[in-house]
Amino acid sequence: MAAPGALLVMGVSGSGKSTVGALLASELGWKFYDADDYHPEENRMKMARGIPLNDQDRIPWLCNLHDILLRDVTSGQRVVLACSALKKMYRDILIRGKDGAALKSEDLGEEEKPGDVQLFVVHLSGLFEVISGRLLQRKGHFMPPELLQSQFETLEPPAAPENFIQISVDKNLPEIIATIMETLKTK
Repeated sequence: MAAPGALLVMGVSGSGKSTVGALLASELGWKFYDADDYHPEENRMKMARGIPLNDQDRIPWLCNLHDILLRDVTSGQRVVLACSALKKMYRDILIRGKDGAALKSEDLGEEEKPGDVQLFVVHLSGLFEVISGRLLQRKGHFMPPELLQSQFETLEPPAAPENFIQISVDKNLPEIIATIMETLKTK
């Protein structure tokens, strides 16, 4: 497999995606995007009211993120994206754009299409109690802690054949970054 053009730092709200992603991008000298910055206002308002997003809310947002990744990667810019990407289908959309939404995993051949983004997934995982505790300390974010349970229910952790590593949020930040950097050397 070719070296990834983009790194996805994924996980439920409060797992540390933005912090890890920004630090990783800085360390690598890559561009950083926080997917939360690209939510349409309707999505933000819905979450702020305590209503979980559904696929219809997320798919256009994910297609937009795919287009941003593809534009940057095609121009030679490597990218780190912090995005919940809770379902396999959502990660497929980040890789393939709207085509990822239409296809089931088993329909996909291993061959890459010109519009595919080489994506390496870093899944920040942890126990509900640990992440819930973090969310309760977070101030000024549009995602209320009450929605965390719905995120855990939606979560489909990455699995083969996805290109990924899973890292526990119990590790400290320097350990998480070092583990990712070590893994990237072998990609």
